[in-house]
Amino acid sequence: MTSDKNAGLPSGIHVLWDLRDREQRGRTGLNTARIVAAAIAYADENGLGSLSMARVAERLEFATMSLYRHVSSKDELQSLMVDMAYGMPPELTAGDGDGDWRAGLEQWARAFLEVFRRHPWMLQIPVSGPPLEPGQLNWLERGLRTLGRTGLTPNEKLSAMLLMVGYVRNNAQLSLGMAGQGESEAELMAHYGQAMDKFIDSENFPAVRELIDAGTFEATDDDFAFGLQRVLDGIEVLIRIRAGENPLGHA
Repeated sequence: MTSDKNAGLPSGIHVLWDLRDREQRGRTGLNTARIVAAAIAYADENGLGSLSMARVAERLEFATMSLYRHVSSKDELQSLMVDMAYGMPPELTAGDGDGDWRAGLEQWARAFLEVFRRHPWMLQIPVSGPPLEPGQLNWLERGLRTLGRTGLTPNEKLSAMLLMVGYVRNNAQLSLGMAGQGESEAELMAHYGQAMDKFIDSENFPAVRELIDAGTFEATDDDFAFGLQRVLDGIEVLIRIRAGENPLGHA
């Protein structure tokens, strides 16, 4: 009797796990891994908008229809691209077994951000739900391990990691979206402040005007670090509560 445990799952999920198990990347000839790798290289160079099965086939010097024997559609190809582009998370120098969960999660977050900086097109592909793909689950696994000795419940560990994923992705979405004009984020923020200076008055927008007058948009501080520390602060409060401590650290 055929098992129905895989019923209802997207076909791309099966392909990803099959790729992981068979390790096709070293094989010669046309295969799924080669197609996905070529598509990633194309998107890195040209963006996602012009990606097509025909352009990937041209890059590989194969007929377009031959790709469909390995990848059923462009949508499936993009799903495979995202998961392969995540790659393997780095080995953390802190947090995985030594109890320094905060340093471990900070290292994890910065490495996760670098994935989007290397492949900004990933942010154009919507997140369809909780991760089932092996690449994304590897990152989730690595992050969860940093929380292993915190005393958080399994549900709280998952919620903390989803919060981390959301923060990193949203930060990347904002900063990389702004940097899409060929300027650095700092340059774009400076131009943004200059533009607002022409229109924002203190009567109607006193809070925004305060930022402009303080030179906030010309600052070079690491906004990612600031927000990340506040997210970690929130997780730390919960860890202190679970340990029976005063969450504010006061006697």
